[in-house]
Amino acid sequence: MVRPKKCRMVYAEPNVTYFKPRAVPLRDLEEVELTVEEFEAIRLNDLEKMKQIQVAKKMDISQPTLHRLLQSAHKKIANALVNGKAIKICGGNYSIKKKR
Repeated sequence: MVRPKKCRMVYAEPNVTYFKPRAVPLRDLEEVELTVEEFEAIRLNDLEKMKQIQVAKKMDISQPTLHRLLQSAHKKIANALVNGKAIKICGGNYSIKKKR
């Protein structure tokens, strides 16, 4: 039997949930879907420059799980940039954690 997935903690949903190449109509674009927890992992690790172990604790997940999230997010973002696809941020298995 498969173990149920644990909710990942995020501190806020993204303000912007869609990115697309300029001057290409949306109907002509393929999409890459980035989950909210992948977005949060990228934000904390790459933008806020937190170490993976710190990010994992903050998101209430293990460091190997965080590493897999980051790998998946980096691959999706690279695919969108290299192949001219839109990025849609939506869905996932997360809970919003209130700041103290």
